[in-house]
Amino acid sequence: LAEENGITLQELELAYDGLTVAVSAQNDFIDNLTIDQLKQIFLADSGKTKWSDINPEWPDEPIEIFSPGHDSGTFDYFNEVILEENRMREDENTTLSEDDNMLVMGISNNPHAIGFFGYAYYIQNQNVLKAVSIEGVAPNMDTIQSGEYTPLSRPLFTYVNAESLKKPEVYHFARFVLDNAAEAAEEAGYVALPAEKYEEQKALIDELAGK
Repeated sequence: LAEENGITLQELELAYDGLTVAVSAQNDFIDNLTIDQLKQIFLADSGKTKWSDINPEWPDEPIEIFSPGHDSGTFDYFNEVILEENRMREDENTTLSEDDNMLVMGISNNPHAIGFFGYAYYIQNQNVLKAVSIEGVAPNMDTIQSGEYTPLSRPLFTYVNAESLKKPEVYHFARFVLDNAAEAAEEAGYVALPAEKYEEQKALIDELAGK
């Protein structure tokens, strides 16, 4: 829409989030999953509805799924990078909710449950949840920042009208955002970018503003 109206938007990267696949702290059989196993668990047409369907050594119990709802960007991202836009299971053993606290409660109370949400919700509830490593990589500040926790690390952006950066109030606000993004990210439970990435973007907006 901006392009249609002759507006150039400048993307500014502010922080990273790591979608965390979590099970209950009571779960004693899962520490790591492959991408293929995640697909089997969450895809509607996989036909895998019990944990023993994924691994015969795991319990012969229904897989209880707790997921953000369709209006959530977290759902969209998981659907894109894990399910590749294929339909997710939504049967009697699936709970969708826009309330992450409800997802945390559902997973933590059931040793046969699994779900996903932003890293911040795992950190706030790690006494009752267990983060699942994906392809052998656990979500933490280092692996999310480096991109090693792939494909569930995602960047968080804001956008500014490039032409408007020539206005002092817009320029100073954009600088303020980049100056404070690292601290704000950590306070919110996200992961800051390496310091040099903020500096590179400040140099870019200086250039666009004609400084």
